[in-house]
Amino acid sequence: MRSVGTVLALVVLATVVATFARRWRIPAPSLLVVAGLAVALLPGTPQIEISPEIIGLVVLPPLLYASAEELSWRELRVVWRPVGVLAVGLVLASAAAVGAVASLVTPLSWQMALVLGAVLASTDPVAVTALGRRLALPPKVQVMVQAESLFNDATSLVLFRVAVSVAVASAAADWGAAGGEFLLLAGGGTLIGAAVAGVVALIRRRTEDPVLETVIALVTPYAAYVLAEAAHTSGVTSVVVAGVVLGGRGEKLTNARIRLQLHAVYGTVVFLLESVVFSLIGLALPAQVKALSDGDKAWPLYALAVAGTLIAVRLLWLAPLSAVVQRKGGIQRMNWRVPMVLTWAGTRGVVPLAAALSIPEATRNGTPLSERPLVLVLTTSVVVVTLVVQGFTLAPVVRRSGIALEPDHTEREEAAARCSLAGAGIKRLEELSELEAVPSVVLDRLRRGLNARLDDARDRLADSNGHGHGHGHGVPTESADLVYRQLRRDLIGVEAAELQRLYDDHAISDTTRRRLQRSLDLEEARLADA
Repeated sequence: MRSVGTVLALVVLATVVATFARRWRIPAPSLLVVAGLAVALLPGTPQIEISPEIIGLVVLPPLLYASAEELSWRELRVVWRPVGVLAVGLVLASAAAVGAVASLVTPLSWQMALVLGAVLASTDPVAVTALGRRLALPPKVQVMVQAESLFNDATSLVLFRVAVSVAVASAAADWGAAGGEFLLLAGGGTLIGAAVAGVVALIRRRTEDPVLETVIALVTPYAAYVLAEAAHTSGVTSVVVAGVVLGGRGEKLTNARIRLQLHAVYGTVVFLLESVVFSLIGLALPAQVKALSDGDKAWPLYALAVAGTLIAVRLLWLAPLSAVVQRKGGIQRMNWRVPMVLTWAGTRGVVPLAAALSIPEATRNGTPLSERPLVLVLTTSVVVVTLVVQGFTLAPVVRRSGIALEPDHTEREEAAARCSLAGAGIKRLEELSELEAVPSVVLDRLRRGLNARLDDARDRLADSNGHGHGHGHGVPTESADLVYRQLRRDLIGVEAAELQRLYDDHAISDTTRRRLQRSLDLEEARLADA
């Protein structure tokens, strides 16, 4: 980008648009892409050129890490087989189909058509996570969509490298070597990501400095990415594995106050980066179109043909896979709603754009790669089409499908969990009262608080039967407050253990667990500040 002023203007624009998107309950990535396009078409707008290094090294690692942290490890273990089929099989099928269609309907040679297929073959984790945050999808469906987009990178990256070597060096495709490279990229990235997560976990367990913890959390995705890329493995896979491992252990590594701070800082970073990168996609397209030759003026038709191919292949692949999964689950009557939602959730985004930008500008013998501008335009326009068309219609498709969780369902689940947590706290309180080691005025205050929370949770479940009682001795107020805070922290520990038990017993979803853990963290932080 040309100047600091342009960057700051872009950040301001993206932040304003994303804020309005949240207020209007419109998918932010879709609105940001439209806003970027609109601004780029205004007269006098400076031409924006995106560097692949900025996208790949600066923007992607934290966004991928944040997406991976949101992934439920428990649900992932349930759906890893279909995710594996999608992450390898569907990517290969999509690349082959797009390559075939592009070589037939566009002026691209079959070599560059294969490069385009490899670039667009995988769904994008940043876009999928950003679009899926506000959808009440069942946990397994949500995890399948997210996990597929996170783990299909290694397959598409190997395909991309093979396709580029064919196009640039005019070499024959060596599929045997490609298989070995896939194992190196995916396996090496997994090992490095797990190692980085292990080291970070050891450091964070021994650190209670909020500033240091925040710095470590921000550096972790970059460390995983750079180390993996330096070892010639998949940096994206490394970041994803580190995020999944550390995301599932966040409550065990730090205290409540640090978790709240990390949540706030990372939320801000992700919001800013997502806002800028999606608006950049829209801003970049007009400049890329200007670079096309006169023979490529039918690019909108080519883009629609490629986007339609991706959606069709995805549906044709997901329908039989969904049928097999449902049959194994004991469902005799086929439900077509799940594959339809999974198909429509497969948007493209930042990762394909970064791959397309990294295509060399010249062949091995120095002649310019004249078809590169068309591949760039088709990649960006397909990303725009999927983000805008699928992004704006995904929520209605989910609602029409009938598979979305009703708000009542999640509220009942959360209220039942709150009942269990309050019950665990009351049980611990009765044990303390029997020991008679705590002033009764403190016990009474704690009991009233827990009973009030229990009554509130029961009210939500439409089963209200709250009651409280009290007695007390004269205890100095300061001393009673200190004992109260210490005991309340002890009870929060009991409630956190009960919350983990409910999650381990599959009584609550990962979303409910995270929400209730956050409310416990907020209370614990308030007690520490009191």
